[in-house]
Amino acid sequence: MILYGASGHAKVIIDILIKNNININTVIDDNSNIKKLLNFPVKELQNTIINEDIIISIGDNSIRKKISNILKNITYGIAIHPKSIIDKTAVINNGTVIMANAIINSSASIGKHSIINTNAVIEHDCNIHDFVHISPSATLCGNVTVGEGTHIGAGVTIIPNIKIGKWCTVGAGSVVIKDIPDNTTIVGNPAKPIKQQ
Repeated sequence: MILYGASGHAKVIIDILIKNNININTVIDDNSNIKKLLNFPVKELQNTIINEDIIISIGDNSIRKKISNILKNITYGIAIHPKSIIDKTAVINNGTVIMANAIINSSASIGKHSIINTNAVIEHDCNIHDFVHISPSATLCGNVTVGEGTHIGAGVTIIPNIKIGKWCTVGAGSVVIKDIPDNTTIVGNPAKPIKQQ
């Protein structure tokens, strides 16, 4: 496995891969000053032959999308912590990372290059699109839809049947009880818009 991004997020992915006995070949980063990450070599993209699965190990949703658009003919892997709980009917797409103690229940779908962080709960029939980040301890109740690129903050609660648009930000600790349009930042309990592009 190759990781793209010598970040704190990469450190967590390295731990997941080690726990799954998956070999880590190298880490790629655009910063030529970084030579090692947790004793793994860090190289620049132009100095790396990519002949195995890769995971984009960067927490920023828009940067993950940008890199995936550059590296189009690459096979992307999946990293799933062995202490996560994933129902056999759930769908996990390539490039996605699932952290320790995350729960993904029946018939949920997780898009490409998404992050389901520590202790997050994705209940039945949720539909998480590509490049989404569900932060630690967020709870998405049944049949919630989260659009591309959206960031759900730590400790957020989203009630059932809610639709959240593309490229939104839901502030930490918010409680979402209404649908949210694209490109909206919401905070609070109940969550209310504070910014819309």
